[in-house]
Amino acid sequence: MKRSSGYNDFEWAVGINRFMLRVVGLWPPDNHGARATVDSKFRILCSFITLFIVLTIPALISLIKVWGDMTLMIENMQYTLPILGAVFKICIISQKQADLLPLVEMIERDWVKPKSEEERGVMLRRARTVRAIAMCGLFSTILTIISVFSFTCFELIFKHVTNLTNSGRSLPIPLDYLHDISKSPQYELTLAAQLFAVVTSCCSYTAVDYFLGLLVLHVCGQLENLYLRLTRMEKYTDFSTALKHNVQDHVRLIRSIKIIDHTFDSMLLVLLLHFAILFCFQGFLIVDVVNRKGQLSMIQLIWFVAAIVYALIHMCLYCVVGEILVIQYEKIHQATYEYPWYNKESKVAKNLILIMLCASKPLLITAGKIFPMTMATFCNLLKTSAGYISILLANQN
Repeated sequence: MKRSSGYNDFEWAVGINRFMLRVVGLWPPDNHGARATVDSKFRILCSFITLFIVLTIPALISLIKVWGDMTLMIENMQYTLPILGAVFKICIISQKQADLLPLVEMIERDWVKPKSEEERGVMLRRARTVRAIAMCGLFSTILTIISVFSFTCFELIFKHVTNLTNSGRSLPIPLDYLHDISKSPQYELTLAAQLFAVVTSCCSYTAVDYFLGLLVLHVCGQLENLYLRLTRMEKYTDFSTALKHNVQDHVRLIRSIKIIDHTFDSMLLVLLLHFAILFCFQGFLIVDVVNRKGQLSMIQLIWFVAAIVYALIHMCLYCVVGEILVIQYEKIHQATYEYPWYNKESKVAKNLILIMLCASKPLLITAGKIFPMTMATFCNLLKTSAGYISILLANQN
């Protein structure tokens, strides 16, 4: 059976993100149907157990073991915090799949339903942005995995080795296991387990972020199409019917953002704290190493800089997506107030109040219902973290 062009557009728009989420069983439609539900829950359970046993517990043991050494603690948090973030994301998305399923179905309906070429162009432009971000994320994930395991294969040292961390045989992620990894086949099995766990962790961590971007940017595209329709309502022969359709679409998009915010707000709050801690301590370590002219090799320093840049890009992505949403929603408010209502009958014109009332409140995604995810928040976060870096440096001296 031949697929419609709208359905093909939908497949193209969500394909990369769906692939990454299906690796760990987090794609919401996979939880729709008895067999698909069992398969999805099994993959989620395997992903959670693998991350918790292979990475999370050994990472926490390693953190306790090196507690008191600032360099080793910061190095440990460089991978412990993202691992904990990946576990937290799996827990959140697996619990919220029932809420996310209608959003994915809404996206599919928006692509499949009849639309003008201009509206399709708007949606394709937003989809290209999401797809480009997802492709960059997939490429960076693959590059990170290859780099980390290449360090081990070619015995390149990218971690700060001391008597506390040198176990004789290196692993891609220097964790403290309860079994002896210096012997075979324990070492080979642990290495294989780490490879599988790192792939699972990277897919969980990055794909959920890009899934959030997919949902929000799709709503932004629909808001842009709504803005175009609102500015051209005088061209419709039946003004009341057109206005009714636009009001319904407006309410639908507001509800979608509220569902997205309710689903991701706790996750964004944790990631906000995660970024602040990581940026503060890694920034302190980098500045301290530069001032002291030593302590870390060039490979180690590059690794720390790359990690902080990666975290910076991810946090910036959240805030940029939120900023686009705020800007696009303000256009709806502007279009409603600038509409020439005085050319309409009073009974017809007063119906515009419905959109005015809805558009009077800002529409945004938040971190824990506290911090709006905008560029202003991102700048304030950088200023605060930089301030703590200066405090740590002052105490160090």
